[in-house]
Amino acid sequence: MNKNIAIIGSGFSALAAACYLSKEGNHVTVYEKNKTIGGRARQLKKDGFTFDIGPTWYWMPDVFERFFADFDKKPSDYYELIKLSPAYQVYFGEAEFVTIADNLPEIIQTFESIEKGSGNVLEKFMAEAKSNYDIAIKDLVYRPGVSPFELVTIETAKKVGQFFSNISREVRNRFKNDKLIQILEFPVLFLGAKPSDTPSFYSFMNFADFGLGTWHPKNGMYSVILAMESLAKELGVTFETNANVSKIIVKNKQAVGIQVNGNDILADVVLSGADYHHTETLLDKNDRVYSESYWSKKTFAPSSLLFYVGFDRKLENVEHHTLFFDVSFDKHAEAIYDKPSWPEEPLFYASFPSKTDESAAPAGKEAGIFLIPLAPGIEDTEELREKYFNIIITRFEKLTHQNVKNNIIFKESFCLNDFIKDYNSYKGNAYGMANTLLQTAFLRPKLKSKKMDNLYFTGQLTVPGPGVPPSLISGKLVSELIKKHTN
Repeated sequence: MNKNIAIIGSGFSALAAACYLSKEGNHVTVYEKNKTIGGRARQLKKDGFTFDIGPTWYWMPDVFERFFADFDKKPSDYYELIKLSPAYQVYFGEAEFVTIADNLPEIIQTFESIEKGSGNVLEKFMAEAKSNYDIAIKDLVYRPGVSPFELVTIETAKKVGQFFSNISREVRNRFKNDKLIQILEFPVLFLGAKPSDTPSFYSFMNFADFGLGTWHPKNGMYSVILAMESLAKELGVTFETNANVSKIIVKNKQAVGIQVNGNDILADVVLSGADYHHTETLLDKNDRVYSESYWSKKTFAPSSLLFYVGFDRKLENVEHHTLFFDVSFDKHAEAIYDKPSWPEEPLFYASFPSKTDESAAPAGKEAGIFLIPLAPGIEDTEELREKYFNIIITRFEKLTHQNVKNNIIFKESFCLNDFIKDYNSYKGNAYGMANTLLQTAFLRPKLKSKKMDNLYFTGQLTVPGPGVPPSLISGKLVSELIKKHTN
């Protein structure tokens, strides 16, 4: 029997779930508290500039292809993909940088030129990373995190040791040059934990980086949101924006609807793609599965201080994606994970989408996005934001040998307080719950409530984890669970 399904939130996971559930013949309505859909992947438009507010990296194109193929579609039916060449650039000091090409043979040559013998070592490492990718992304992550036995396969049995080693150890056993080590540790930061806390099996992220490349959807990541919205509407999904959900209505241990802008709306199934912790606060305490102490003990991925900057000229000596690793990674990581505080010397990342995409900025101008990873739950004030912008822009000028402060037309910021206000994000985290050994698969918060029927969850605090591709997969997994439990 077709169900009336209410979905809270409209991020990647919620949109994916909406598509799958509507395809099954259900009546699906998505309720988004903000004025535009997309969750953390919204857009900022100002003075002819366009910025992705949230995700800016398009990795794992095969996951997007698999999603659209489930509806007999292709990404190219909705948006144009551009492969970035080079993929990105990493600064280690003043005018001292490594450029990562858009193909593995050239990357191998780059490694060899920096550390003799490392080219062959990288080739072998990448073969292992590809093997892990084939097991993880093509199989394991498409399992719902219900049982530990989901992880037990012939392939994983051969690699069990990789779950008890870590990325940092594996990389350091093979490479000696600090620059190469940091480049190889960088991709697992997308999983939200330190490389030393991330199982070495997750080297599949290195294959996602070097093997599959870095892409840019024309008009930005928001074009993927618009594509999913378009697909959802083709399938019959209804969208309600400015629709704040203040309560999940429960009767006889069943979710029977939601309260939206003060009005009760009945539903056969309630699915939340909003922050998991926040969603449980919409329930009475005895209906919640996870306590406050449970959440407080978990390792969360970082939050971020973001700046969206319009420059009145084109910038030099930077690529579309540019990383600044010219200060201590360990000290910055300590300020995020061990002693939550503002880092003394922050690493940062910058994206200049107008290097690739003329829609991002007016002619002759540059759009810049700057990001500093931060610990969730720390203080956030305008004074701190301004202080840290001055720190990174001063370093940016020195490292890239150009003066840019006087070329700034405007800057907007987004930090912990905004993540809380706009997304009800737990402690203002930006990326969800980290994928550590004890927060993987069946050890993450469940897709289905254990305390009541007809209440489900999706997104980066549940299975399979943080990031855009995992969010698409999460939407598929929860839709399959709903189908299984409600038929």
